Amino acid sequence: MSVLYSISLPDPAKARGSDPRLSFTASGAEAFAEQLQAALRTTELFDRWKSVQDEPDDVDPSLAATDPKATVTGQQADLRINLQATTSLPGDVFKQRLRLLAGNHWELRDVR
Repeated sequence: MSVLYSISLPDPAKARGSDPRLSFTASGAEAFAEQLQAALRTTELFDRWKSVQDEPDDVDPSLAATDPKATVTGQQADLRINLQATTSLPGDVFKQRLRLLAGNHWELRDVR
């Protein structure tokens, strides 16, 4: 079952994770949406994250889950960016990907 997440990036310039190798590089709504969508559809972000772990072989394999049908749209609203993500990924996987990409600089506005 797919879930719709409404996410807000209040200050897009700060929407970066703690590791620049894993975080957003986007500056516009469409680019943020594309990068989040790629992180949900493929294992690329997960693979990069796993490779920098102290014990990569001990990483929970369920965190590698992907949703090839995930969709993300982005919209600029004044200074903030709003993202709508539809995915069947478990919530903990979705949130882990967002923390890697944006750190703590995002807000979960709604889940349906």
